[in-house]
Amino acid sequence: MAENYLLGMDMGTTNIKANIMDTKGNVIATASRPSHLIFPAANQIEQDANEWWDNAKAVFKEITTTAGKEIVENIRGISISSHVISLLPIDKEGNPVRNAMIWMDTRSDEELNYITDTLGFDHFVSIVGGQPSTAFLPGKLLWFKKHEPEAFAKTEKLLQANGFINYKLTGEMTIDLDCASRCQCLDINSLTWSDEIAKVLDVDFNALLPQPSKITDIIGTVTEEAAAETGLISGIPVVAGCSDAMASMYATGLSQLGEAGESSGTTSLVFVGSPVQSRSDVPVVTKPCAIDGMPYIFDGPINASGASIKWYLDTFGQADKEEAEELGINVYEYLNREALEVAPGSDGLLFFPYMLGERAPLWNSYSRGMFIGMSLNTERKHFVRSVFEGTAFALRHVMETIKEAGGQAECLRITGGGSKSRTWSQIKASMLHMPIYILDERSGDVPFGDVLIAGTAVGVFSDLTQTIKELIPVKEVIEPVPEWEAVYDKLYPYYLDMYQHLDADLRSFRTTVDNI
Repeated sequence: MAENYLLGMDMGTTNIKANIMDTKGNVIATASRPSHLIFPAANQIEQDANEWWDNAKAVFKEITTTAGKEIVENIRGISISSHVISLLPIDKEGNPVRNAMIWMDTRSDEELNYITDTLGFDHFVSIVGGQPSTAFLPGKLLWFKKHEPEAFAKTEKLLQANGFINYKLTGEMTIDLDCASRCQCLDINSLTWSDEIAKVLDVDFNALLPQPSKITDIIGTVTEEAAAETGLISGIPVVAGCSDAMASMYATGLSQLGEAGESSGTTSLVFVGSPVQSRSDVPVVTKPCAIDGMPYIFDGPINASGASIKWYLDTFGQADKEEAEELGINVYEYLNREALEVAPGSDGLLFFPYMLGERAPLWNSYSRGMFIGMSLNTERKHFVRSVFEGTAFALRHVMETIKEAGGQAECLRITGGGSKSRTWSQIKASMLHMPIYILDERSGDVPFGDVLIAGTAVGVFSDLTQTIKELIPVKEVIEPVPEWEAVYDKLYPYYLDMYQHLDADLRSFRTTVDNI
């Protein structure tokens, strides 16, 4: 009997990657291509959907060529995840009307304020089940309708990044329920498009947005045209897929209540299971979860965790890079060593990692990165440890917010590039008062989560919980350092209070700067 294979692809903000894997979790073929950001004006960040498809085609061709015809003929299912939320208008012929306004785009503050003022802030939150932000669809859609009426008039449907690739593969315009629940146009109480929000925008959501499909629904099969362009075989089932956040959750291997997960990369995605649905007015809310014994999941996105470390290296780290090279070690290992030479608390230097504003739990595009507490005794290594600690303070803020809303977390499973820093992980363990589980490197790969979803959808994996336990082993357990725990407990209230004292000033300051 022929072996079964599965294909997972993640449309990340900066990278598109796909894996063909067997049912034991072995990667048969992998490939990736970079995606580029477009900056038309201040606060405007877009991507070209045609580039998405060109990159996807190139990735499909590479992995199918590497895997070979026999394996490609035995691919049983495809699942695609992507960054969310984007506004990508498609015309009747299936062509993009304009570039996609991606989640990082914050141009629609005025429109979002109009929507929440019209509906009432609390009522809006009760409908969508989350805090309003320009990252989501309502403000972007109203901006598009108001500022580009001719383009809006040509729009047949609005798609997400994974929905666009799914359309190119199958000819079907769809949206998965996970992305739909995140766009803030869906009424979370009925899981239907909100007539109230649509009325404020003066649009018809049921005409403009596809009807949501469950993430494991098979939405179509690869067409002959798509097969010719990608190297795939026509007829392969394509499932609805999900956000990169949800796929990351699968890839962290959460299988029971009490386990939390962090996909630690340029940004961080924090996952915590819950036995009950949260209230809709808390900063991080639950979403339905398909894992047995975990009916709901919180996921809290942190904007600039790994990005803060990269920013430090790009801006101040030339000397670190040179010294690491002289020692013959990786620069990130050098940063680990430097951070360990500094006492916990970085001698009073606090870093606030809001380099791109912040999503969970602040949902504030006006927040900005800050160092507070510098003195003439502050050295470069203090900044290194402070960045590690500041991002861990942000993680604690999210985790405590989730726990207060009903989440259960007794350990943290970490995947992604951030898991390679033992010092950073030890700081997180001490900050959170819980052991850190470092997972096998393949486990944090978002396309691996997509493979798990595809395999579940097509019946290759009959028991997802058991499959997760078998395919995602724990490589190392890192325990908290008691002395560090005591210091962080004393400093954490200041981390919260200092930002709150500055919040109004930062909002006014950023508004002034943006209008200069």
